[in-house]
Amino acid sequence: MKFSLTLILLCSIAFAHSQSVQSPSKKINVVFALDDSGRPYYTADYNKKPVITRSYLGIKLKDMPALSSGFSVTRTSATSVNENWKPVLGEVAVINNHYNQLFVSLVQQTTGRQVNIIFRVFDEGVAFRYEFPVQKELNYFVITDELTEFSLTANHKAFWIPADFDSQEYVYNETPISEIDNDRLNLNNGIALKSIGGRYGVQSPLMMKTSDGLYLNIFEAAVINYPVMHLSKDPSANKFTAMLVPNALGDKAYLQAPAATPWRTVMVSDDARIIAASKMVLNLNEPSKIDDTSWIKPMKYVGVWWEMHVGRSTWDYAGSQNAQNQLSGQPIRSRHGATTENTKRYIDFAKEHGFDGVLVEGWNTGWEDWFGNWKEEVFDFVTPYPDFDIKEVSEYARRKGIKMIMHHETSGSVANYERRIDRAFNNMVTYGYPAVKTGYVGKIIPRGEYHDGQAMVNHFNYVPQRAAEYKIMVNSHESSRPTGVHRTWPNYIAAEAARGNEFNAWSSGNPPSHETILPFTRLLGGPMDYTPGIFEIKMNAYDAAKIEQVHTTLTKQLALYVTLYSPLQMAADLPENYEKHPEAFRFIKDVGLDWDDTKVLEAEPGDYITVARKEKGTARWFLGAITDENARQADISLSFLTPGKKYKAVIYRDGKSAHWKDNPMSYEIKTISVTSKTKLKLNLAPGGGAAISFFPED
Repeated sequence: MKFSLTLILLCSIAFAHSQSVQSPSKKINVVFALDDSGRPYYTADYNKKPVITRSYLGIKLKDMPALSSGFSVTRTSATSVNENWKPVLGEVAVINNHYNQLFVSLVQQTTGRQVNIIFRVFDEGVAFRYEFPVQKELNYFVITDELTEFSLTANHKAFWIPADFDSQEYVYNETPISEIDNDRLNLNNGIALKSIGGRYGVQSPLMMKTSDGLYLNIFEAAVINYPVMHLSKDPSANKFTAMLVPNALGDKAYLQAPAATPWRTVMVSDDARIIAASKMVLNLNEPSKIDDTSWIKPMKYVGVWWEMHVGRSTWDYAGSQNAQNQLSGQPIRSRHGATTENTKRYIDFAKEHGFDGVLVEGWNTGWEDWFGNWKEEVFDFVTPYPDFDIKEVSEYARRKGIKMIMHHETSGSVANYERRIDRAFNNMVTYGYPAVKTGYVGKIIPRGEYHDGQAMVNHFNYVPQRAAEYKIMVNSHESSRPTGVHRTWPNYIAAEAARGNEFNAWSSGNPPSHETILPFTRLLGGPMDYTPGIFEIKMNAYDAAKIEQVHTTLTKQLALYVTLYSPLQMAADLPENYEKHPEAFRFIKDVGLDWDDTKVLEAEPGDYITVARKEKGTARWFLGAITDENARQADISLSFLTPGKKYKAVIYRDGKSAHWKDNPMSYEIKTISVTSKTKLKLNLAPGGGAAISFFPED
């Protein structure tokens, strides 16, 4: 349902009257106005409490006067939208898109240039963007800075990571806004490439909590042909300003009218569950551009991957010493993981346990000398190593009914990948690979570009568009973080773009609170390939000298399949480790990937979250509950279950002595009968969790 009311206003230098727009529930009120110098600004209230105080808007242009002052309003209009749409893959079967919109058309009196500012106010937050209509006074232009401000009311608690233009793979800091300072951080954290954009820069999404119990989140949506927005903190105030990632020349964005910026978003609620469940970012993106989506399917997979991280095998075929041996005629003692026989072992395991696919990394030539060398042409994406027979592997997988997932590591040489992308995708079609995992480790080529700059954003959006022509699904790693674009290109089924499980294998790892923060930050923009399911928690199982470990209990690893949404989920551990725990492995085999409904039952960022999901097309529900380093009891009502039905609940829980560090692999499994009237008490160990499968008994 849509209706509109348009008010035509005479152009005047002094526009005295402010314009306001409320959320459908009337809880959020946004006011737009011009000050005496014609500078545009906005404010936002929640339940009549100020959330955003006077915050100025504007754009700086290269070799042109800034679009920041001297404006008058020429036209405004108000529109309401309330509509439903169905995602191809998602957390719910139907998404409601309900907002009130304020459209404001501005003209700069001294230049005659026009800018539109559009506000959309949802029940869970505010979104706004700049639009540049076709006009003689502004055709081709270069943005050098965005002057968008977010002025906050107090020194809120913030969950933040540094504004790194090349990586999001950081542990979250939990401090007051006043203590945001990248100079205080210990950056010896396993990240190979760091490009931090200033002492007080932080990344969005920025999650915050006020002293009076409001939850705030600053983010963006629909980042298209524009750089990623980080945030620069004013060290003397509780205020952030948009920080756009530059290109190799120091410019931010090259545009031609008509054009628009991404949506800037401010979510606000007195209930953390509302933030975690929000579909606002998705709603701000365009509908699917793929007509036939029948080939886009969820996938549960295993693969030749974790064994490299724990040191059992290598990505490269020979290795530096073996390469020298090969040249000198000495025997080669390869620990190469991506062999034909090893891959068949994973295919057999996938077949036996009902998995959809197998990922193989290190299958193609080029891994010996690529890392850190900023080399233009490393991989051709089609040539396998001598011990990987791609035809034999593909035919073997086809006979077993298993889909293969291709790996395209670009080594940051994006120019090389784009030159070869059609040959690479043709190769996948030839051998029946329906999905690709792309990687972007290292400094970007073209040299001087950042992962989060305009050129790379365009690349990350281009790959799924190109892949759709070949009916290929995409899972990107080391990419810019998603901003809901998977609504438009639903074959972009997952991304990494945050600190994933792999860091637990060879670095200081991810603290127990890490996964309780991700639903309020990274996951607001789209599904994450976190690669959960590690059962061999301590790395000294592979090398007695290792001190690294996964900072969770085993049952928390199960719960992550529910709390961290993705239609692409990996059982990341080695097959033999699952064979040691067949009862616990049952949950990974059972858990769904695509959902009709999702309920965030309880949540507190940095502390805990409990999520229940109903599998699409079935009556089965699954629940995941996780906590930080503190033990807690979760009191859960099962009112989400269908009334009048009985369910068999298989509960996977921490053992009585379980502890993420001291006893992480202690767990218990219990089966009981439940209904929608049942209330459960789940005892979560420090760094622990619980997972439950609900099967209708009839």
